[in-house]
Amino acid sequence: MNFTLRQLRSLTAIAEEGHFGRAAASVNISQPALSVQIRELEAALGVRLVERGRREAVLTPTGREIVRRARRIFEEVREIEQAARWHGGLSGRLRIGVIPTVAPYLLPLALPELRARNISLDLGVREAQTERLLEEVRSGGLDAAVVALPVEAADLVAEPLFEDRFLLAGTPSRLAALGADRAALAAEAMEPGQLLLLDDGHCLADQAIAACAVDRSRAPMDLRAASLATLCRLVSEGFGVTLLPELAAAAERAAAPGLALARFAEPEPRRVVGLVRRRLSVDDGWFGELGRILGDAGRQVISGWTGAEPCGAGEAGILA
Repeated sequence: MNFTLRQLRSLTAIAEEGHFGRAAASVNISQPALSVQIRELEAALGVRLVERGRREAVLTPTGREIVRRARRIFEEVREIEQAARWHGGLSGRLRIGVIPTVAPYLLPLALPELRARNISLDLGVREAQTERLLEEVRSGGLDAAVVALPVEAADLVAEPLFEDRFLLAGTPSRLAALGADRAALAAEAMEPGQLLLLDDGHCLADQAIAACAVDRSRAPMDLRAASLATLCRLVSEGFGVTLLPELAAAAERAAAPGLALARFAEPEPRRVVGLVRRRLSVDDGWFGELGRILGDAGRQVISGWTGAEPCGAGEAGILA
């Protein structure tokens, strides 16, 4: 009995696409070539795997079982490939993902450091929301992803990189009004009608809602901002306030001169930024090395921000 990984990939493509033409396109071969591979696989196994209709292709029960086992084989093949790539630490080919509220502030410092460690490193970066990044880590499309923790998944390993406190951003006059006494800047005491948030799906929006106990339906405008930059431009013009991670503070204040920032009273709301990989992936030192580089870069960006003191003393706590 002889069959190949290529034949198993073709069968898996049919399972995923439900159509010979689309399956052939997904594995970059012609439809006749894919049909030949399926016939050869059926002949090798001595069983029918696909029911061929005029408009769709449906796997038989045996075909579905073969696909289930084939996916486990592909997982092992990826681990073999990764073991060879990571032999000796952070080298070869690296694909990482980063959430949008971290990427523009962390990567300009972290990527040159990665290049400096190994000039031959084949580096790729994907910016996307957390759910999408975790899917790609699981599928092997990404080696690791930088996301906000916690990530509770048995098939993933997460390591914290750095802590990122939230600041309150708005105009100097708006923040001064909120800072009449220290309790006014307790996160849970925020006025929901003033707070602008990122679009649904951004973990930072969920963290802000949880930290400030706000009802999104009471926002001052129907805003679906996709970036912190958009939020900061709006609040710098007086359209409410927003939560801004310290990681982004220096960059966003430089881009929006009218933006003022203030700290919350203790306990300050915060997030933990971490690095995630598949539990089954081989770690020959690359994950720890990557984490150290990203963590150092994040802490360096944050330490470069002098920040505002808590607003208990009125306008003295506001950096205009």
